[in-house]
Amino acid sequence: MAQWPIYATWKGPIVMVGLGSIGRGTLPLILRHIQCDPKQITIVEPLTDWKHLADKYGTNFKQIGLTEDNYRTVLDALLSGPEQGLIVNLSVDVGSVDMMKAARELNALYVDTVIEPWTGFYYDSKRGNAARTNYVLRENMLATKRKLGKGVTAVSCCGANPGMVSWFMKQALLNLAKETGIKFEKPKTQIQWAKLAKKLGVKGIHIAERDTQVAVKPKDQDTFVNTWSVEGFVSEGKQPAELGWGSHEKKIPGIGRKHRFGSKAAIYLESPGATTKVRSWVPGIGPQYGFLVTHNEAISISDYYTVKTAGKVAYRPTCHYAYHPCNDAVLSLHEMFGRGGTHPAKQHILTAEEISSGQDLLGVLLYGHKKNAYWYGSELSIEEARNLAPYSSATSLQVTSAVLAGIIWAIENPNEGIVETDEVDFERCLQIQAPYLGKVRGHYTDWTPLDSYDGLFGGPSDKKDPWQFTNILVST
Repeated sequence: MAQWPIYATWKGPIVMVGLGSIGRGTLPLILRHIQCDPKQITIVEPLTDWKHLADKYGTNFKQIGLTEDNYRTVLDALLSGPEQGLIVNLSVDVGSVDMMKAARELNALYVDTVIEPWTGFYYDSKRGNAARTNYVLRENMLATKRKLGKGVTAVSCCGANPGMVSWFMKQALLNLAKETGIKFEKPKTQIQWAKLAKKLGVKGIHIAERDTQVAVKPKDQDTFVNTWSVEGFVSEGKQPAELGWGSHEKKIPGIGRKHRFGSKAAIYLESPGATTKVRSWVPGIGPQYGFLVTHNEAISISDYYTVKTAGKVAYRPTCHYAYHPCNDAVLSLHEMFGRGGTHPAKQHILTAEEISSGQDLLGVLLYGHKKNAYWYGSELSIEEARNLAPYSSATSLQVTSAVLAGIIWAIENPNEGIVETDEVDFERCLQIQAPYLGKVRGHYTDWTPLDSYDGLFGGPSDKKDPWQFTNILVST
């Protein structure tokens, strides 16, 4: 763009936790779109690998790893001035809910990309699989949301997914309603959105993603390579597979388990998400296997679009991630799980300069309705990402631009308390994000999971209803 818009002015301190692949991409976007003094920004990061970037932009840098023991002391020192502060939490192993509580007490706005626990949660075998789920993490966040009530805004899980895909979901519903010719008024409340999804007959949603980015240099053996946080992907990949569980589903898989408390909008499987495969579809590629990696949006979307009658669920869509990462990451997963899940000793996140070609296709696949299936999302190439923003791959830019949108929305709506991205103004956020997303468009397809069975080793479990999850799950 000839001149990038300034969306907000900020006079107070900004604390950015983490300078990994997402932090590096977010920092220049903040300085591009928010009028502020770079000296107001302090980056808190345990490693010094990218300290030169903080120096380049004129920001402060503190080599500190936040822990349960020191986070409050660090935040108190950085946010104790007269002007309201802002916390942008882009780190792993930093407890999001505790950070939200601290932000409330310090009168600071807050944005993160995931409900992150403190170190040790993901790999604690003593907890049992149910206790290691995102469902439990989200229920803890929701309990805090109810307890704290209205107050300074904290936007939970505001990245590409979770985050942007919740905004795509609403736009996709509006597109589908218009293109199927049903009569409707644009929803304004949660229940109105849920009733629109029900009226359209949407049985479920895949967060359907394909990363085709290719590295210039072939992957080294025993090095986990990814286009975004290796630590983040490994940790979520080792959690149990999870999905929002729809009201149309007839049968829970044999490895499926229900939760006994909370919204009960989701189930989990007794298998790690990064080895659990599902049948899905993305534009340009067509049918694909995706990994059923647990993500917050799988639960929040199913919960948000629930319709209840007399206290009982009358409608709820199934929702889950169906993720095909870049080929180097797929190979890295095979190596890791082939060694019994041993944590990778060597990790490498591909920078934009290390990627030769490819794109990230990330959208929502709404299925089971009158027009069968509809994918709506971002088709962003590495070439476009490099031209749009520094330190950005196609994958990371979809995340960092969503973080920017969440920050702007929080500044414009500073007293909303803790909110999920399903609850924010999706049109405003997409307006901010759109210049960074490449082609944002929809595609219809007549594909169903039944088309992905080869017939040599048995067939689907339910030929009458293609969109049963038992047809989508790939048996092992």
